[in-house]
Amino acid sequence: MTLAGIRVRLQRWLFRVGGPEPAPIRLGQRRIFVLPTGFGLALGLTLLVMLLASINYALSLGFGLTFLIGSVAWISIHHAFRNLVDLAISPGRSEAVFCGSPAHFSILLHNASLRPRLGLELFPTRSPTLRAPPFSLLPESTSTQEIIIPATTRGWLRLPRLSLETRHPLGLIRAWSLFQPDLRCLVYPAPETDAPPLPFGDDTRPGPGAHGHGQDDFAGLRHHQPADSPRHVAWKSVARGGPWRTKQFAGAGSQSVWLDWQGLPANLGLDARLSRLARWVIDADASGVDYGLRLPGTEFHPARGAAHRHACLSALALFGASDEQPAP
Repeated sequence: MTLAGIRVRLQRWLFRVGGPEPAPIRLGQRRIFVLPTGFGLALGLTLLVMLLASINYALSLGFGLTFLIGSVAWISIHHAFRNLVDLAISPGRSEAVFCGSPAHFSILLHNASLRPRLGLELFPTRSPTLRAPPFSLLPESTSTQEIIIPATTRGWLRLPRLSLETRHPLGLIRAWSLFQPDLRCLVYPAPETDAPPLPFGDDTRPGPGAHGHGQDDFAGLRHHQPADSPRHVAWKSVARGGPWRTKQFAGAGSQSVWLDWQGLPANLGLDARLSRLARWVIDADASGVDYGLRLPGTEFHPARGAAHRHACLSALALFGASDEQPAP
């Protein structure tokens, strides 16, 4: 067995975390670990010196001060432990992102006890620099914390193992627990920056006098949708303080476009093809046209809307990729 395998087995035995855990994750007594901080070790060394000096010079006040400070430090171990025990952790939501953008994972922490939990910190175990700001939990309350992980590869990005720690109340003791909620984020391919325009063909939806999203004659206004192109917004109405409206045009029918894998240049690599198709999906969705996507073994018929956009980008994200990717 390799050194990495031994390390993984040791961590699983010691920290009792062997992969994604079903929710809710409850921090019991056996899952919380306690060690002194650097400041705590320095204080312990100072107390040892004070004790030796008190014994050498028979200082009764020195004994009293040494044992008083030592008692306070000992009690802080109990308080640090109680600050984490019986907390419940559940996975929240994670919205899909584009490759190169940070993935945001939300974590729900529930405090069912009648005492507050103070000075908590949550961060990925292997990336302590990505820790969230310190927070506290009120009695019988739930808090949502966000973990940000860089998304460097398309596909599924699983939330890595997390560490919840506290140094409350005096900073002498560090209590922590490790866990891994069952949560993952879908990473779309990074859109190409200088992609060519959409490959519009000659296919249009037939029907004389049909109202669509063409650009022939102005036919009226409708309610604005987030996916509408800014060029079609009735800016004069908006400037006068009116509601947002989108211009409609009448013509032979709405334009549609097929985004075909086979129609791309042969010299493009796999990632370059996916990046160009991702850019075309975004542009077609913003233009309000019907668009279809053809991939080897997969085809999405022309449509529009948020669900169609997500389906197309998801197919691009998972095309030829493994089921999951490890977090960096």
